[in-house]
Amino acid sequence: MNVPPDRFAAKVVLTLDPLPCWKHVAEEVRRARVASLVADIEAEAAAHREKTGTPVIGPAAILRQHPHSQPLRSKKSPAPRFHAASRQARRFLYQLYAEFVAQFRDAAERLRAGDRNAPFPPGSFPPALPFVGG
Repeated sequence: MNVPPDRFAAKVVLTLDPLPCWKHVAEEVRRARVASLVADIEAEAAAHREKTGTPVIGPAAILRQHPHSQPLRSKKSPAPRFHAASRQARRFLYQLYAEFVAQFRDAAERLRAGDRNAPFPPGSFPPALPFVGG
C-alpha cells in the first residue's frame, strides 16, 4: 500500500527562545555567536577528518542510508558504571556505591533476622516483609 508522505504530516511552528545567559544580548550578536560556535565545530571536525583521513560522504549518501540500519562496526567496550570527570572521581563513586550496598545488605540481613528497626541507608527501600495473615 502506497501512502503519500504528507498524509501523516502536520505543520508546526517552532519558536526558539534565546539561551538565558544570552537574553540580554541583541539578536544580531546572538546570531554572530551561534555562527562562530558552528564555525568552530566545523573547523574541529574538518581537522579531525584530515587527521584520520575520513572523507565526507555528503547528503546524497546520507539519504541513501536506511534509517534503521546499524553501523558495520561498533564499540564493544562496556559503559562505565559511573560517568565522571576523572578516573579518580569514578573510583570514589564506585567506593561510595560499594559502601551503600554493604550497608543495605547488612540491614537486610538484620531485617530477615527479625530486627524491624534495622537502619537502611538513605535513598534505599527496604525489602518487603513476608505477609502474615491475621
